[in-house]
Amino acid sequence: MSQVIVVASGKGGTGKTTVSTSLALALTRKNYKVLVIDCDSGMRGSDMMLGVTQKLVYDLSDVISGTCALSDALYECDGAKGLFTIAAPVLAEDEISPQIMKQFIGENKNNYDYVIVDAPAGVGTGFESAAIAADRALVVVNTEPISVRGGVNILNRLSEMGITDARLVINRFDKERFLATGLYEDLDEVIDTVGIRLIAVVPEDVRIAALSQRGILATNWCSSTVIFDALTERLKGNDVPLLIKL
Repeated sequence: MSQVIVVASGKGGTGKTTVSTSLALALTRKNYKVLVIDCDSGMRGSDMMLGVTQKLVYDLSDVISGTCALSDALYECDGAKGLFTIAAPVLAEDEISPQIMKQFIGENKNNYDYVIVDAPAGVGTGFESAAIAADRALVVVNTEPISVRGGVNILNRLSEMGITDARLVINRFDKERFLATGLYEDLDEVIDTVGIRLIAVVPEDVRIAALSQRGILATNWCSSTVIFDALTERLKGNDVPLLIKL
């Protein structure tokens, strides 16, 4: 049965799209068929990170408006067999409404093992569109009070929408910086403040940032690769370690 996972954050800059694409790549390494839907209208980035920007002709708004067939707007990621993405609209005003997104995902999700929906930052209509058809959610935060507060806002909105299966991803974690700033006593305080069960801690990794921005993450290894492989196992309920020393 297909699973729809929305990846969300309360503020920009947390690395949410990197988490979305890295998770999708990890799932395809386990031979799952995956669709990444970019819902960040006007600020799309999944196409770049998955290396399909040069192929793009159509996006999600073209499919919804009937300008093209869905197959015309689906792009397979080079180096990751079974991983497809559909780009967000170029213009913010072409944002897809929640009810239309719910129908679109409902009609197409069973063609994939996993549908990863990359939500825009914040809790506006775009977030609602991204989350409305989700079975579960990953909330991405950094260890900074503004980001943590944003995570709380996301959790509250998910609860209002009836999405109770949410897990926390602490992204771009740098232990030395975390200890030096002294903003939180430890990571447990971060987790308790957001109020979501932890599923992964992803370290700050210059290589993953460079590879994703160049669109070659699918064909190159970085240290965070094993973190996302473990994350896929934890999503399936398997008891595997976090793979990072806290």
